[in-house]
Amino acid sequence: MRDLVAGMRYLGKGQRWVAQHGRWWGFGLIPALIALVLYAAVLTVLAIWSGDIAAWATPFADGWGSPWQGLLRGVFVALLFAGGLMLSVLTFTAATLLIGDPFYESLSEKVEESEGHCPPSPDRPLWQEIWIALRDSVHVLLRAAGFGLLLFVLGFIPFIGQTVIPAIGFCVSGFFLAVELTSVAMQRRDIPVRERLRLLRGRKGLAVGFGTPIVLLFLIPFVAVVLMPGAVAGATLLVRDLVPGPDEPSEPERGAAAAAPDQAAAPYGQPGAPGGFGPPPAPFPPNQGPPQAPRYPHQQSGPGSSAARPPAGW
Repeated sequence: MRDLVAGMRYLGKGQRWVAQHGRWWGFGLIPALIALVLYAAVLTVLAIWSGDIAAWATPFADGWGSPWQGLLRGVFVALLFAGGLMLSVLTFTAATLLIGDPFYESLSEKVEESEGHCPPSPDRPLWQEIWIALRDSVHVLLRAAGFGLLLFVLGFIPFIGQTVIPAIGFCVSGFFLAVELTSVAMQRRDIPVRERLRLLRGRKGLAVGFGTPIVLLFLIPFVAVVLMPGAVAGATLLVRDLVPGPDEPSEPERGAAAAAPDQAAAPYGQPGAPGGFGPPPAPFPPNQGPPQAPRYPHQQSGPGSSAARPPAGW
């Protein structure tokens, strides 16, 4: 639950950042507007031809009487269009990030610079960056399509298919949408797509809490265009805490740095201060050695860290 709330906060932080930097918000709208026109055309065609597709896919119902034939094909059309919307939400982000790779890379860098540290981008030409982004997006979308197909089939189960399955579908879409949105900042850190999936699987609550509200908001017409720059900014802030760089302090180090001024301000001669009368504090707890550094930097980062829990895989 703590990770779910933290993920939602990152979405709010990203929208607040672009609200305070209006020029960058307008800059990030350009690729989203281009993608919106393309997707509106595709969904319009799907809506027009959905009835014919349903009749073609269910030839066994041609001889059925009323109302069963209409009911079956009506459910098929509803699930087909719902699946199209779900796929549109996932692929809209991927397509928008692909179209706007230079735009969102600049936006993400600006967010990191405003936070005090921006990792250098890998020294690669633009065409190679676009190719890597396309390849990674296809990898993620194939995984998402597998879950989407399974959920589509389960949607025919009475009652569960109309209640539980859609809720699970939104959460799955939110997770993969978070993977897509964090790809800009992850790619700057040269983290391969399989490692990105592993990182976010270890923090499912954080990914779902960040991505699922965006999925729901993206279902409202034109909202995806307005929120896309802030979603990229929020994903960048999420990655900064999930995978701190070598020069960035982790959460425990930030807490220690915040406590250091209080120790330095203790009057001379007081216990705990330099030259104080009390015994100096023990460097480590009794019978324990120095704390071991984490094997991976991301294990100490972000609110609600799940470093102590083994990552559950999907």
